[in-house]
Amino acid sequence: MEVYLVGGAVRDELLGIPVEEKDWCVTGATPDDLKQLGYRQVGTDFPVFLHPETGEEYALARTERKTGAGYHGFSFETSADITIEEDLRRRDLTINAMARDRAANLIDPCGGAADLESRRLRHVSDAFAEDPVRVLRVARFAARFAELGFNVVAETLQLMAQMVADGEVNTLVPDRVWKETEAVLGGPNPQVFFSVLRECGALKAVFPEIDALFGVPQPAKWHPEIDCGVHMLMVLEQAAKISDDAEIRFAALVHDLGKATTAKNILPAHRGHEQRSVKLVNQLARRLPLPTTFRDLGLLVAEFHGHCHNAFELKPATVLKVLERTDAFRRPERFEKFLLSCEADARGRIGFEDKPYPQAAYFRECWQAASQVSAGDFDTDGLRGAQIGELIYKARLCAVSAMKSNRDQPPK
Repeated sequence: MEVYLVGGAVRDELLGIPVEEKDWCVTGATPDDLKQLGYRQVGTDFPVFLHPETGEEYALARTERKTGAGYHGFSFETSADITIEEDLRRRDLTINAMARDRAANLIDPCGGAADLESRRLRHVSDAFAEDPVRVLRVARFAARFAELGFNVVAETLQLMAQMVADGEVNTLVPDRVWKETEAVLGGPNPQVFFSVLRECGALKAVFPEIDALFGVPQPAKWHPEIDCGVHMLMVLEQAAKISDDAEIRFAALVHDLGKATTAKNILPAHRGHEQRSVKLVNQLARRLPLPTTFRDLGLLVAEFHGHCHNAFELKPATVLKVLERTDAFRRPERFEKFLLSCEADARGRIGFEDKPYPQAAYFRECWQAASQVSAGDFDTDGLRGAQIGELIYKARLCAVSAMKSNRDQPPK
């Protein structure tokens, strides 16, 4: 029995970045051997065991054979005769196909160390094409390591494009699509993930609502980048700079989906795109298992980002409407996410990346003023709920009106 450190831990160590978790591969052993040593078996697809003390994962070396379409269309062999090299050659990318033995010797049958040096994301073998999840994983690694200068090599992109053409990507299940996407939205440079998917043609299969934005024009006066898809990527990039919150980044991703369905005869204008965006966000939520918090923030930003951009032109009643519709008084944390999402949208344009966004500060001031109002400010004896609500509404409207009036006063 031999034990090897494998995969991401070896890769990250060679890159000089912190190793977050360690995975191990075991050769020359059977499931019964590990159970006798106190390891606990988990999973159903193939034997994986948890170390009795560290809880780290130990997997028996294995080979695999394609038996059907999709992610689950494989059979596995975990014979004690399988070598570490055979196990590594079944992995996705060369940079993930390295191991270290007990003496810390590097085992690198696929040239992963050289690809790390050259900053290449390259598939191990043509067997890569048997698992559609690998398309998502390559795009995710491209995003994760973009700041280090990594790029997907042309041969791997071509293989991914062939998987799209063969319909393999269409077998991806919604749960796995969202799992990979959520991980990307919580990591660095999420816009790279969607760019790589589009480059190989997978974006249309996985996220058709997003892919449809590319090639749709918008007014150059407000959007020097013109293309709606390019704008979306820029907004997502700005959202990642503004906040680590994956919900904000998701809202940035979907805020303009309705522009893809604008009637061609009114282009490059996009009147009414907000409500069309709301419909498409809901459509996306029905197809993928989006957490409710992601969906709800996406819907709010899709519907009201234009109101936020035009904050200084809004009537006090409209400002208060936005505060109420976004549930700002009960959920101020989500309202702050709404404002940050709108700021990312404003900055996601060529030449606007570093521009201030005073509209968000104005909305915060209006919210702060209106939040001071409470039912305790009034004599509510004999009044019903709706009547009390009307009193609170009028007082909040006065507070917002006063805030706008003070702002509109010329400086002395």
